[in-house]
Amino acid sequence: MIDRLNLWRSAVIIVIAAATALFAEPWDIRADAGEAGHGRSLQQLIDGTPAGGTLVLPEGEYEGTAAIRKPLTIRGTSDVRISGGGSDKPVIAIEASGVRLENLQISQMSKAETAAVLITAERTVIDSLRIDTRSFGIMLRDSGHNEIVNSVIRWQASPAKANQAKLSDKRNGIDLFNSHDNRIYGNSISTMNDGIYLENSHRNTVENNRIDHSRYGVHCMYTDGTIVRGNIGSFNVTGAMVMGVKDAIVSGNTFTKQSENVNSQGLLLFDVQTSLIEDNKVEGNRVGFYIEQSQRNEIRHNEVLQNFVGIQLLESEGNRFQENRFTGNVIESEASESSANLFISNIWDSFQGIDTDGDGVSNTAYAMNPFFQKLTSATPAYQLFFHSPGMLFLESMFTAGKEEWTVDKTPLMRSGDKPSAARTQETLTMLCAALLLTVSSITTIIYLGVRRK
Repeated sequence: MIDRLNLWRSAVIIVIAAATALFAEPWDIRADAGEAGHGRSLQQLIDGTPAGGTLVLPEGEYEGTAAIRKPLTIRGTSDVRISGGGSDKPVIAIEASGVRLENLQISQMSKAETAAVLITAERTVIDSLRIDTRSFGIMLRDSGHNEIVNSVIRWQASPAKANQAKLSDKRNGIDLFNSHDNRIYGNSISTMNDGIYLENSHRNTVENNRIDHSRYGVHCMYTDGTIVRGNIGSFNVTGAMVMGVKDAIVSGNTFTKQSENVNSQGLLLFDVQTSLIEDNKVEGNRVGFYIEQSQRNEIRHNEVLQNFVGIQLLESEGNRFQENRFTGNVIESEASESSANLFISNIWDSFQGIDTDGDGVSNTAYAMNPFFQKLTSATPAYQLFFHSPGMLFLESMFTAGKEEWTVDKTPLMRSGDKPSAARTQETLTMLCAALLLTVSSITTIIYLGVRRK
């Protein structure tokens, strides 16, 4: 009887132990700190960590080109550096779903078409990585439902050399192809080719990232349902390049100082359909908004400030522009072959409207004269004569096809009836300049007349 009781007790203990192992928290494996500083193989540590476990790496250097083929977490405790050693393979390749990387520094020295981190699985979380690369930073291929957050990606060179290097020699910070439903949030990317590049990848969210000194800050190619929200781009060739896109939301972004290249724009839309562009700020760019071959988009509540050209429209129809503010741009607007758009209640800083009934809406329409755009498109050298007296005179005489010009029929009046002090000073300066030019011309004519006598 006692033997049977002991046997039952042993069986219960075995069952309890098995259940405890089954439902317990994943194991934590801590790498040996002494060996870690000597470049211990990361692959060996991964292989020694059970599926579902956590590998904690103490401070030190580790050899990369590791593949993760089971769900696990790798977490750095402080200064953890993982190097690819110049290999043409990824420093870390994630091939299993449910992998998480946290607080790691990754260095990719190779210039091959590879990445510091390659993801070909789903439900990966990349959190607080520092990546220095001479190729791609993070690459996603045929992947989905991943998160890339709070990470820093830089082209691996000193800041001076990084800015001097050719863009064609660089690769993209975060690069997606055929990868859907991912979230890219709170990252900082600098001196890459494209900061964040998405191709044939749908329903991704690109939010609250900072991108500078790259070609395109955010570059969307042939995507549907993309959300580009709250990002900040500066000193890129173009803040965001959105091309071949449907049903996108581009909102709350700030793109400033894209002006160092002749093709620089704050926000470029090419072949964009049925998308919402709202609450963005484009300031100090060569062109604020450039929109070409795009239809049926809603563009509203944007701030277009102090750009050389506020907005350029080319071969775009069926778009609705509502309550945007165009302030301090050298050229407020240019539109060519884009008459079938609806402009409602926008503010045009340079427009001198007339409000006879005091409702804040001008009783005269704002028309976009396409003369300068057409002239410089045919002969770019004529840009040298921008705002010259002769060019302004020719533009005022150009009224051919005026019924087809793009028009805002209900432009809003600027707040306040009286011009601002800055505008008053600008007006006085222009009058003085015109007076000096007139006096100079008369003096020259008199002088030449006297010499001939």
